[in-house]
Amino acid sequence: MERRGQHQPEACSAIRQQAGKQKQRHEGQGRPVLQLAIPAVKAFLDHLEAERNFSAHTVRSYQADLCQFCRYLSASQGRDPSADLPAPDELPEPDALPYDSLEKMLLDASPTDIRGYLAMMTGHGYKKCTIARRLATLRSFYRHMVRRGSLESSPVSVIRTPRQDKRLPKCLGQSQIDNLLSAPDATTLLGARDRAILETIYSAGLRISELVALDIEDLDEFGGVVRIEGKGRKERLAPLGSKALEAIESYMNIRRREVGPCRLGPLFINKHHKRLSDRSIRRHLDKYLVQAGIPIHASPHTLRHSFATHMLNAGADLRSVQELLGHASLSTTQIYTHLTTTRLKQVYEKAHPMAK
Repeated sequence: MERRGQHQPEACSAIRQQAGKQKQRHEGQGRPVLQLAIPAVKAFLDHLEAERNFSAHTVRSYQADLCQFCRYLSASQGRDPSADLPAPDELPEPDALPYDSLEKMLLDASPTDIRGYLAMMTGHGYKKCTIARRLATLRSFYRHMVRRGSLESSPVSVIRTPRQDKRLPKCLGQSQIDNLLSAPDATTLLGARDRAILETIYSAGLRISELVALDIEDLDEFGGVVRIEGKGRKERLAPLGSKALEAIESYMNIRRREVGPCRLGPLFINKHHKRLSDRSIRRHLDKYLVQAGIPIHASPHTLRHSFATHMLNAGADLRSVQELLGHASLSTTQIYTHLTTTRLKQVYEKAHPMAK
């Protein structure tokens, strides 16, 4: 099984054409479920979504990683191993083939193929975290194939995950947060919505997937909390600060006036009155970062990082922050203690007479 057979599969356009990219409501939760026509991959994505309770965003990431690997396998078929290939994101789209050929190509992949894929990404300067994530996708896929009896062994089992550099999450300062939250024009419907979004993410430390999934009925304005469905569909109640509640109330008042009565359904909607996507939120955030004069590249997750760091800097205990973030393990939350330790060291070196 060290090398693939003599078939000449060419992969990814069939994958993309048959992915459907149709958003389906899953048990009323409104999560898009993307499924490939290749039986093995479809079964794997179904397993992630239905049995492991992965979000639609995570399932899409797994799908994209598998698609990139298919492109590599197709492009490297019959080529000199020493010949250079373009980066996976730049490989040409091959012609569509029958799904059984695509599946055979994936299931016949060898450790040599995996190593070649990793070496190619390394040669093109891919970040270690990207390489590790794509390898983790392949490891999970082939492990599932072994469990369902499609393979006797995984070609990834003999591959070590490359060591990653530890990176501290980016965090905005309080003045930057203030400038960002005040950037949207709250006198318009979309501006009021965007301010409510930013206030809610920072106030409750939400993941972007948690925010876009919010429905109006999840909000308890009187209790000052919002019901969150986090990773693994685990529910938690997140408190909202007064500014976030005021921003949501202002947005809903304008929305009722311009759109009409709304008691159920998505909390944050686009101009077509449909649920807002995470991609749209990221695009708007980029605009407000420029308006606020914030030079660093930030994402919605940066607001979540800032929430956790500011809480710890203000004296919150680690266990409480873990619960607020919805982390399953305390070790995940402990990354933020490095940020606060750095801050304490800066204060010490600046203030203590014997520090220098």
